[in-house]
Amino acid sequence: MGTLTIRNLDDNVKQELRKRAAARGVSMEQEARDLITRDVLKGDHQRVKATFDEIMRLSRKPDKRFDLKRAQDEVWDYLYENDHPK
Repeated sequence: MGTLTIRNLDDNVKQELRKRAAARGVSMEQEARDLITRDVLKGDHQRVKATFDEIMRLSRKPDKRFDLKRAQDEVWDYLYENDHPK
């Protein structure tokens, strides 16, 4: 058996894992093992392929003009706000 260490796990995820484990009467470690095993062994992780119609819908010219400069400014503003909270 191998060992896995998970760092930087979101506190909300950890709390939810703790609740699920308690509801089942198992340890958090066992709950995590069961969840990972169930997901990995489920075997239906296949890449979803887009249909031709979906691709064509994305390739159509937009109804109105797209302001790329404004979009870039909004992205940078968003990133800057998250790096420097007020």
